[in-house]
Amino acid sequence: MVIQWYGQACFKIQSGDLVIAVDPFAKEIGLTPPRWRANLALITHAHYDHANSEAIAGDPFVIKGPGEYEIQGVQVQGIQTFHDAVSGKERGLNTMYKIKMEGITILHMGDFGEGAMRDETIEQVGDVDIILIPVGGTYTIAASEAAKIVTQIEPRIVIPMHYKIPGLAIKLDEVGMFLKEMGASGAAAEDRLTLKKKDIPEEGHTKVVVLKVS
Repeated sequence: MVIQWYGQACFKIQSGDLVIAVDPFAKEIGLTPPRWRANLALITHAHYDHANSEAIAGDPFVIKGPGEYEIQGVQVQGIQTFHDAVSGKERGLNTMYKIKMEGITILHMGDFGEGAMRDETIEQVGDVDIILIPVGGTYTIAASEAAKIVTQIEPRIVIPMHYKIPGLAIKLDEVGMFLKEMGASGAAAEDRLTLKKKDIPEEGHTKVVVLKVS
């Protein structure tokens, strides 16, 4: 499996010839929208910095909300959450996606905005190997809240997203604040994460992986 980050909450997750696009963004955020081909596109919510599925080539199957899906052997579960800390009254709903492929479970949190994860949500999420979590504040959770959620979920690998990067027209906090919360300030950015099931850290160990923008 190969995981690449394209800025904001946009990821390319690839297993062999199967490609999943998550939260492709529009050019209005100041970055170049992804144009690569995908079989499946997951949209966490309808805001322009997360919902530009038209940019993805290859006529992908698009999922835009809660439910359980199986596409080409990949299991996807959409879990409904709130985009804010007031039950969606400010920014509406958000869908997290739990993706199972190659024996690895990934949770993409989208624009999760709740200060902590509710018990019923934790139950739906279950065991997670890799979590893709927003850390930049303003429109989602901030660094300290993200760190608390990592403690709640106990994933093996944490990949921060949705934070300040060069060119981004949206004002967010830098990733360093989250790395400090996690005790991982020295983490070096990697071009991509390539791994197999055997590469997942043992239970009780959490590794923070910072990705460069592809």
